[in-house]
Amino acid sequence: MILKDIFSPTNITLIILVVTAIFFMRGKVRSDLVAICSMLALVIFGIITPTQALEGFSSSVVIMMVGLFVVGAAIFRTGLAKMISSKILRLAGNSENKLFVLVIIVTAAVGAFVSNTGTVAVMMPIVVSMAASANINSRRYLMPLAFASSMGLFTLISTPPNLVIQETLTNNGYEPLAFFSFAPVGFVCLTIGVIVLFFLSKLLVSKNDKSEKTDKKGRTLADLVEAYNLARQSYRIEISSDSPLLNKTLADSKIATLYNISIVKIVRRDKSHRFRKVYLEEVAGPKSVILKDDILYCQGELEDIDRFITENNFEASLKPEKEGFTGFQESGIAEVFIMPNSRLINRTISEVQFREEYNVNVLGIQHNREYQMNEIRDVKLHSGDALLVQGTWGDLAKLDEWQSDLVLVGQPLQEASKVTLDQKAPIAATIMILMIVAMVTNVVAPVIAVLVAAVLMVVSGCLRNMKEAYDNINWESIVLIGAMMPMAAAFSNTGVDKLISGTLVNYLGNVSPYALLAGIYFCTSILTLFISNTATAILFAPIAMQAAKTMDVSPLPMLFAVAVAASMCFASPFSTPPNALVMSAGRYTFMDYIKVGLPLQIIMGVVMVLVLPFIFPFK
Repeated sequence: MILKDIFSPTNITLIILVVTAIFFMRGKVRSDLVAICSMLALVIFGIITPTQALEGFSSSVVIMMVGLFVVGAAIFRTGLAKMISSKILRLAGNSENKLFVLVIIVTAAVGAFVSNTGTVAVMMPIVVSMAASANINSRRYLMPLAFASSMGLFTLISTPPNLVIQETLTNNGYEPLAFFSFAPVGFVCLTIGVIVLFFLSKLLVSKNDKSEKTDKKGRTLADLVEAYNLARQSYRIEISSDSPLLNKTLADSKIATLYNISIVKIVRRDKSHRFRKVYLEEVAGPKSVILKDDILYCQGELEDIDRFITENNFEASLKPEKEGFTGFQESGIAEVFIMPNSRLINRTISEVQFREEYNVNVLGIQHNREYQMNEIRDVKLHSGDALLVQGTWGDLAKLDEWQSDLVLVGQPLQEASKVTLDQKAPIAATIMILMIVAMVTNVVAPVIAVLVAAVLMVVSGCLRNMKEAYDNINWESIVLIGAMMPMAAAFSNTGVDKLISGTLVNYLGNVSPYALLAGIYFCTSILTLFISNTATAILFAPIAMQAAKTMDVSPLPMLFAVAVAASMCFASPFSTPPNALVMSAGRYTFMDYIKVGLPLQIIMGVVMVLVLPFIFPFK
């Protein structure tokens, strides 16, 4: 009898939930795999039926998310988002305070219609360039940039939690939310965010910050050379006529493998000019051929360089050649950051084959604020890692086309501030506007409006083909949402939702509806620190609905509390992809998020508990 009570359906559901949450928090297993295992466990233990388990993948929320990823990718691909953002940001001029406010407002506005991660990806290089042009430390802007991407709660499609509470309302027989139902809440969130971050962000830039001088100048070529210590590890080597490597390609000579050094550039004289010396630069690649009188610019440890010179009868300048990296004319160096959903994660540089894939060389890696320049071929890449890459300016500029994998931020300021507009941008803008109009006027169901827009983006050429559309869908997020939705059915089948909501009502409901609202908000807010905001919203939405029914009050303030609390998570760099993305770019520590993000998260919660009942009354 005791065992029967212990292993009751309710307890089994709670155990599965706790184990799932632990795996989410540890982060050592992919979140989508954890969610699928959780779903399968619920089926195996008879908590839900196979049909209920698969219903999540046919949910309008999941299908709409797929479409929104495609629409967002087209907006970024055509340069529409970057064009609008950069033009508005130019209004700031050289005013630090005006730039700060515009960064928050523009990011929130863009984030109202496209994914948070994509918003940060397109805004980050613009903000770095604008901050540098205004001679301001970019550290003050990048963390607020990530937070602002979550504050744009103006529309139904701003964040997945918004769609989750919409689903909960319609499933319980309530009228669906309008497209701009979140606008009043978003306005309050944005106002509080601007005011609080205006003061807290100054904590990110102190007089003792050693990186301040560099940031104020911007990440120029000289800054990158200094940061990655290139000047002390680069050498100029002249090829002699009797070298055994003469007339061999770099691939055939296997220099990188045999000597653990990188050839980054080859300079040779153009013999077509007889009366003056003209030199040609070539970015070193596997097919580059070593010829007589070539000059090789190499990067590596002094011992390896010595061995390379001795064994091949070279002449070399053993004094490091800083000019080899700052004096490029046709080629240069840049910095890129690995995106959270990049296909490069957990792959080594040699496996990725950067030269063949992106036509650039990788010179160094920055991981957890530590720079590594040697023996990097077998280093596994992680989200937020910075890579120093070298190539022609044209090839470096093309890296901007790979925003699903990389974010380009390290070009010279003149290059980073250039914004190009593809001829398809007006088409993308028209499709996006028509999608929004259709959703606002309810001409068709929102999910149909999004799917039609996604198809039109491909058909009109805003995305090259269907493969590119599929590649830009974050399938991990889609599977996570679809696989976690059955947990809500499990809560309903076993009465867990009534148990948790009843506990909240018993302890807080007798005090006042405000106390119950505060309990729901801060429980959601705390859990979001450890697991994804979407998963948290899926778990707490039915609890909030049940609690509202038990107290006989409107479910709107309770459900909006879930959506806002799940989205306003700032106290951890790992709670949302945008938070993690700016960590390396801004050289933030975990404590930076605590001292800036935690006060903002608490203040936002207190304000929301007080304001939500005025926007959506309890009765």
